[in-house]
Amino acid sequence: FPVTILTTDITILSAALGGVIIGLAAGLLLLTHKRVAGVSGIASGLLLPWNAESSWRLWFVLGLIASAPLYRITVGEIVIKLDAPLAVLVVAGILVGYGSRLGGGCTSGHGVCGIARLSMRSIVATLMFMLTAGLTVYIQRHVL
Repeated sequence: FPVTILTTDITILSAALGGVIIGLAAGLLLLTHKRVAGVSGIASGLLLPWNAESSWRLWFVLGLIASAPLYRITVGEIVIKLDAPLAVLVVAGILVGYGSRLGGGCTSGHGVCGIARLSMRSIVATLMFMLTAGLTVYIQRHVL
């Protein structure tokens, strides 16, 4: 299950372009549907019975899924390396989902949209996400 992301392929230009595209997509969703582009909330809305909002949610999620093959076709190979067992990844995914619900939103909703709206709740949540991520990496790599 090895996955490797080559950081040498990430440039300032590609990162800035990706940020602009994410910002435009989040802004467009806010303008057209008056919804924050929080991926966990959008995806979890698809678990409910089909309703008037299900269509745009489905297109949003399909767009996320289609982005990797589109990137591969236009730019090239994507190589990602994860050195964690599948069980660890499953548990981590469940914890992230639980944390998203507990925190009232996910990193995309708080970090991209909330900070752009100068929401103090989102600023604090994003700082906590980043602090927790940094501590987790430090403990994993230098303590354990």
